[in-house]
Amino acid sequence: MYAVINCTIYTGESILTDHALVIKETLIKEIIPISSLAKNIEIIDLDGANLSAGFIDLQLNGCGGVMFNGAETEQTLATMQAANLKSGTTSYLPTFITDSDQGIQRAIIATRAYMQYRSNEVLGLHLEGPYISVEKKGIHPEEFIRKPNAAMIDLICENADIIKKVTLAPEQTPTEIIAKLHSAGIIVSLGHSNATYQQTTNAIKHGATCATHLFNAMTSITAREPGVVGAVYDNNIYAGIIVDGFHVSYENVRMSKKLMRDKLILVTDATAPAGATISEFNFVGTPVYFKNGQCLGADGTLGGSAVTMIKAIENCVKFVGITLDEALRMATLYPAKVISVDNKLGSINPGKIANLTIFDNSYQVTATIVNGSYQSST
Repeated sequence: MYAVINCTIYTGESILTDHALVIKETLIKEIIPISSLAKNIEIIDLDGANLSAGFIDLQLNGCGGVMFNGAETEQTLATMQAANLKSGTTSYLPTFITDSDQGIQRAIIATRAYMQYRSNEVLGLHLEGPYISVEKKGIHPEEFIRKPNAAMIDLICENADIIKKVTLAPEQTPTEIIAKLHSAGIIVSLGHSNATYQQTTNAIKHGATCATHLFNAMTSITAREPGVVGAVYDNNIYAGIIVDGFHVSYENVRMSKKLMRDKLILVTDATAPAGATISEFNFVGTPVYFKNGQCLGADGTLGGSAVTMIKAIENCVKFVGITLDEALRMATLYPAKVISVDNKLGSINPGKIANLTIFDNSYQVTATIVNGSYQSST
């Protein structure tokens, strides 16, 4: 048991100073005034830093120089976890984009193996594709885009304890399949879609509850057709958004936040350059180049991002005008609610898992705590 002191604590509900957070084994034991601390307890002085629940990233293709697609192993997930900690992400969904059925099966096996011996780090698998729109494919390889087949949908549902989220295009997927995935407990997220407002709304009525990287690779609002973006706004579902200054204008982030409130969450959609020093990587057979902060294919198509979660939070505060405590909720509490782990993660409350992020006023992550274990980032 130990206590962290000398910090501003963002619990997810309130902002506390002159308090200590007591951690016992893997759990948050209590939050108490510093004056009430036992005299003999071990102390970690955070030197005036900020303390938040650990960031949760629901869309992470890769980081730390590796990509999950093409290297579906426990070691890849461990490398991603280690890179995440340097920027405050303590839990994540590895994201596997459009690939073969065999690739999906390898991703399931690797994720299951990792989750069996390391808790509260990888929270499940996000399958982004392959049941998406060719017109809105982005960097996804066209040769693997396909209609859903019964055998694979059955396999996905049978592994619903591991597969947390599936991104699909509603116009490419029968509503009975959306309903089946939803009934199995899988988050159906709408993305890489050329759907109309009506097609999108129909999918939502059958169980879709989320949208993937709002604005990117989806139909947007026009005078007579609201598209996927309009349907997201109008149906009060969750959506991830990439706040790197490249994928979505800060003005669109601000307007979306006003409309969606606690349904808008931060995701990175990060790729190999995040937390690494590389200039090129392979994304399911497509070379992607990292230059001036952007990940671009040879034709200029955005191929994921290189933003980190702490940078997305900083961008929200500095360029969008969101308060720090609310930006933190967009990276902690709200994503935890999307995948129904807010009973144990996403905020600082006694009894919850001690997954925490410590960062200074310059948005530099100085340490993380995962399952109660303190680790310096410097």
